[in-house]
Amino acid sequence: MRTAAQRLGAAGELAATQYLSENHYEILDRNWRCSAGELDAVARASNGQIVAVEVKTRSSTRYGTGFDAITAQKYHRLHKLLILWAQAHRMFIAQPRVDVVEVYPDGRGYTCFVHQSVQP
Repeated sequence: MRTAAQRLGAAGELAATQYLSENHYEILDRNWRCSAGELDAVARASNGQIVAVEVKTRSSTRYGTGFDAITAQKYHRLHKLLILWAQAHRMFIAQPRVDVVEVYPDGRGYTCFVHQSVQP
């Protein structure tokens, strides 16, 4: 059985990937895992660039935004995971990119904010 936080996170990931798809991203993979960690999503941006997508779902900004949760350590781990994903898929990514999608429930669904090319 999932906790309320897990259900919110799963719903947020779904809302984020739908939002990205509607905004010219092609979702290539979701919840990709390896021994080094997990990527919430991998997508191809409209310019063709392959992007690691970190989804941060919050019920409010009371304790900070989802973007605030991305530390330099987290960024570097996501960057490394994207390279590992590319290797596993026999791809080369010249300029790995990490985007963060903040997701907030708004009573009618979810509001998403995309932060492109995040590097703290």
